[in-house]
Amino acid sequence: MPKSLREFTTADWRHLRPLTQTVKSWRYRRVDSIYRRRGARAGDSEAVAASIRSRKVLVTVAFSDPQLLSWQTRLVRRYVPDTVHAIVDNSPADEVAAVNARIAGDAGVAYVRAPPNPWSGQRAREGASDQARAASRSHGIVLNWTWHNIIRPGAPEAFGFIDHDMFPTAADDPFAPLAGQDVYGVVRTAGPRWFLWAGFCMFRFAAVKDKPLDFAQDWFIGLDTGGGNWNALYRGIDRNLLREPPTTFVPFRAGIEVAEGPLQWCGIWLHEIGLMGDPGLMGEKRAAVARLLAPYLNPAP
Repeated sequence: MPKSLREFTTADWRHLRPLTQTVKSWRYRRVDSIYRRRGARAGDSEAVAASIRSRKVLVTVAFSDPQLLSWQTRLVRRYVPDTVHAIVDNSPADEVAAVNARIAGDAGVAYVRAPPNPWSGQRAREGASDQARAASRSHGIVLNWTWHNIIRPGAPEAFGFIDHDMFPTAADDPFAPLAGQDVYGVVRTAGPRWFLWAGFCMFRFAAVKDKPLDFAQDWFIGLDTGGGNWNALYRGIDRNLLREPPTTFVPFRAGIEVAEGPLQWCGIWLHEIGLMGDPGLMGEKRAAVARLLAPYLNPAP
């Protein structure tokens, strides 16, 4: 959404930003509206919706990394056993999606492949400075598709979205805080506004089912994926009353700065943060995550 008129500066008006932002917002909403009406490329979204009725469901949006998905499905099954786990696959490549589908099947996890994503191609066409926004648009439109085609018709007791590189390392019920509040997750801020990060966010379905939720980003007011819910949901919630998970960032090994190779702890959940850090350290970082998770994936008898 464009900013409110009072937030535009003189320079914004001189460059016609109120007009261009309105046009771009209309375009994004139009693309989203068309996309959400498309059927899944694989899997049965109606069957998944029926399976979550009155239950708690964690939905992972997977993207092109079967190793992460394999780790996550095993850890969620072990440490979050009373929750339905579902995979919505946003991987562009058929061969990767086929591997993800096998991983989900072997783990007994519901699997749906999202429709071809209109924004994913921008990752290859755009420069590095724009790729994060392309990834955000790609992720957000799949979250909206999932809300309209699985969550809303499925009417669960509660639902949550997690990134594919989020790993529980101890028994947990991420929905427990919803007993005293309508939403729960990692909070991010942009000026006076805030939103729940789309990689770890939980919602009490009865509290949000009739709201025009929008899990896309809202770059015009500085909000990443999930920030589109500011007007529909978050602005009506007093953040000061929210229970939030403890969150810390650490380097994956000693001797480097956090920004060079960050990991994030969200309570007992480990976030790899695969898009952040020095690209030259990504292989070493993945190996470090594998070593860190090994005791949880293969506990001693």
